[in-house]
Amino acid sequence: MPSRRVAVVGAALSDCGRVPDQTAVALMAQAARRAVADAGLHKDDVQGLGAHGSLLAPVEVSEYLGLRPTWVDATNVGGSSWEVMARHAATAIAAGELDVVLLTYGSTARSDVKRRVRGSAAAMGTGGALQFETPYGATLIAKYAMAARRHMIEYGTTVEQLAEVAVAAHEWAAMNEDAFDRERLTVADVGAAPMLADPFTAKHVCLRTDGGGAVVLASEAVARDCAKEPVWILGASDATSHVNMSQWQDFTTSAAAVSGPRAFDQAGVRPSDIDVCQLYDSFTSTVLLTLEDLGFCAKGDGGPFLESGALRPGGALPTNTDGGGLAACHPGMRGMFLLVEAVRQLRGECGPRQVDHARLACVHAMGGFFTHSATMILGRQ
Repeated sequence: MPSRRVAVVGAALSDCGRVPDQTAVALMAQAARRAVADAGLHKDDVQGLGAHGSLLAPVEVSEYLGLRPTWVDATNVGGSSWEVMARHAATAIAAGELDVVLLTYGSTARSDVKRRVRGSAAAMGTGGALQFETPYGATLIAKYAMAARRHMIEYGTTVEQLAEVAVAAHEWAAMNEDAFDRERLTVADVGAAPMLADPFTAKHVCLRTDGGGAVVLASEAVARDCAKEPVWILGASDATSHVNMSQWQDFTTSAAAVSGPRAFDQAGVRPSDIDVCQLYDSFTSTVLLTLEDLGFCAKGDGGPFLESGALRPGGALPTNTDGGGLAACHPGMRGMFLLVEAVRQLRGECGPRQVDHARLACVHAMGGFFTHSATMILGRQ
């Protein structure tokens, strides 16, 4: 990262889960107000805005929030958009362009289904180049399922090992009073759930909820006077692999294999130094490939690594400590929630699910069908 240090100084969620009486922009505003207050700042301190949700542009969101930003970002690369925006904001702050940036997100994905509100063909993943795959039944879940099956064929990974990702997520969610599904699961429970796309049952697949979140980034000069301990951005990188399944070179390797090493190198740390991980978990196999590609285990060793219980409370690599998208909250673009949980863990604010002595966190988000990866290393020093 450039020379002027940048920290996350505010982090908050809106109401999440079932929020049928709110609009997406209302959730964005709620999260934004809470994050700015968490930082001990006032909305007039906000100079830059990154926003996404309900197809609104940052200029519309800024007006709704009563802001007049001199820097805006509307990057959309799916679920990893927030880590990319955070990197953009950190670069601008480090370069001295401004001192405070607010990033906010909101979605009523669950309530929209109940209201039978449907998005555009592009938003549903059937527009553009994807129109050439969609007519043949290559749905998003089917693509992930085929990637999981490829890993199973090549490396002997079992569906029970994949199920461990869901079991661990629910163990964490049971300790999070704000999680949508706090019921503990066994591997057998995951296997007994309704089949959606072989090898995935419903418990291998993320939730669909309402919710929003926001973070505030600031220069070191501002961060030192904020209400909470600053969480420093130590390294950040992102990379794109493909859009169409036919263009994916290797079904067992994601773009995390590019973004991860770059982020770790910037931060000057190794995967073995990380205390807690927040990894995008749209499906159980998403976590499997991410762990391997980031270097937490060797390629092909992800199955045994999961089976060891490494991701669970008390495990070697506490991961998705709020319950993740599989159990806590997933309104459609979960990258924001990864940042919020990582910041809270590094501040020691997570109560019964707090990871002891957490000083370094790895955040990794993914957009599309293993399409885009963004990795960020956060630390207390």
